[in-house]
Amino acid sequence: MLAPPHRPWPPRTLRRALPATCLGAAARQSRYFRPSWAGPSAEAPSSRAAAEPGGKREAPSQGRAPRLRERQAPCGSAGATRSALGAARREQSAAEQREGRSLLLQWRRAPGRWAHLRRLRVAVRLSTKTRGGAGEVLLCKATGLSETGNNFLPEEQSLTIFPLFRALGANGLLIEYEDMFPYEGHLSLLRASNAYSPSEVTEILRLAKLSELEVVPLVQTFGHMEFVLKHSVFSHLREVALFPNTLNPHEAESLALVSAMIDQVLGLHEGARWLHIGCDEVYYLGEGEASKRWLRQEQNSQAKLCLSHIWAVASHVLSLHPSTTPLVWDDMLRDIPQDQLAASGVPQLVEPVLWDYSADLDVHGKVLLMEKYRESGFPRLWAASAFKGATGASQALPPVQHHLRNHAQWLQVVGSGPADTLQGIILTGWQRYDHFSVLCELLPVGIPSLAACLQLLLCGGFAEDAKGRVENLLGVSSPEAGDTVSEGVGSFQPGSDIHALVTQVSLHLCSSVDALLERNRYVTGWFSPYHRRRKLIHPVMLQHIQPEALSLLGRWGMLVQQLEAALQRIFFPDAVEEWLEENVHPSMQRLQGLLQDLGEAAPLPLPLPSSPGKDTGQDP
Repeated sequence: MLAPPHRPWPPRTLRRALPATCLGAAARQSRYFRPSWAGPSAEAPSSRAAAEPGGKREAPSQGRAPRLRERQAPCGSAGATRSALGAARREQSAAEQREGRSLLLQWRRAPGRWAHLRRLRVAVRLSTKTRGGAGEVLLCKATGLSETGNNFLPEEQSLTIFPLFRALGANGLLIEYEDMFPYEGHLSLLRASNAYSPSEVTEILRLAKLSELEVVPLVQTFGHMEFVLKHSVFSHLREVALFPNTLNPHEAESLALVSAMIDQVLGLHEGARWLHIGCDEVYYLGEGEASKRWLRQEQNSQAKLCLSHIWAVASHVLSLHPSTTPLVWDDMLRDIPQDQLAASGVPQLVEPVLWDYSADLDVHGKVLLMEKYRESGFPRLWAASAFKGATGASQALPPVQHHLRNHAQWLQVVGSGPADTLQGIILTGWQRYDHFSVLCELLPVGIPSLAACLQLLLCGGFAEDAKGRVENLLGVSSPEAGDTVSEGVGSFQPGSDIHALVTQVSLHLCSSVDALLERNRYVTGWFSPYHRRRKLIHPVMLQHIQPEALSLLGRWGMLVQQLEAALQRIFFPDAVEEWLEENVHPSMQRLQGLLQDLGEAAPLPLPLPSSPGKDTGQDP
């Protein structure tokens, strides 16, 4: 599976939430969607079914690293534990290769074009992260469960997001639960107020299985730990006091904490073949006081500290769950020398996920990186692209062309990289850049982009056949046209109405209000901010300004009501409130403010002619 591109902090980091397909589609949305999940399995088609715009997130530079505690086997040691784990993994790998993997897709090489991609998993990433009352839920009402527990929602509100993912070509789900997971015991404070119940998680897994989607859970264990370290009871485990993202790897309690989280998550995902342990964007690693003291010792480095923590977490997973393979984002590994990677023992324990969401992906550089990882001892690799959530923290509409170029370049990487190394690709669709940031593109708005990107991967390009499949599946024409999704109501469920309404609001609400307030000559000439503050207006100007403002407010008011109702059918109330406050209310309040000032400036307007006459562009 492939991961989302990581950006340097402080700008912002991406949070994930996406379903996973062998080629991977990932989308991270936490408690935005109420759990009323996928309906009956949809039969798969018989045929082959990040960074700011123009840039990509940089991985933190590798520097010094703190010393591990003595109870952890040092990186590079050939201890019995690591040898046993490595032998077990090799034996399991051989068995898997013998029996084959049912989730893998066949990519056939067109003569003279793409290299033969044997069998790749395509995963859509789901993220269930919230934020103290306004979380992100990439899991739509795909299960039919209510937000309060085990009661089913009315049948007409039951959505079918999982069958849609499968029909689009995905065969897996990478779910980053974050604070939507029903943690228990001393971890119960990590749960959001509307977190899923154990029975809802079980229902998610059941419905995913019905749609032939293999679920891979993701548990953050090093970076992106805000939802844990924001709590005062765990704040002492921060690497840097003012930065709740990064875990202090020197504390024994840190490993115990993430181990307990892993055990609870895997307890509800029995038989999971993979567990993603995160470990991306571990910013300020080495900046804590304990790390600084440790780094002053000879032969210690930041790279060694990073590898040691990954080794410890992966060893815990394999010791208690030997049939589960840990996945890890690769950005913290990229700059570590090959010999140090090989000596650390990490390649025998985890499978790296190379992520890059940029439209100008360095194909040659990615191929070299894959070769480096393979020569370091990693037997299998994954890739991660993005179909939304990687081009701006407050982005409302996904730039489809950007994401199509990203996937086209990943195809070049796959065709040029080491044969039989890449296991799958994860199409990520972040809902927030981190736990504290605003919402970016909602999942329903990103569905056309997801469909286009999946079909590009499956067809080897986005020619007329791929475009036709997208149009047939979604009822949305030309999803690649321009730099955003096309306007118009599609036929896909869930969320085609949200897609159409959000597109209208995002493209036209602010611009129409700006046109009235900033470019209407009567407003700028006779009811400027100066006039509004002093409640001054020429009486005749009322009939030039007020009717247009009332008409505009009425039209947008009706559309916003429709949008709010559509959002409420899928998302939790706090998510609806947040999105409207960020994207709708500012423009509507400007319009309402204009009308209020007009009323105060001329409370008793003089009788006016029935019509102001045609506007000739001359002064009245």
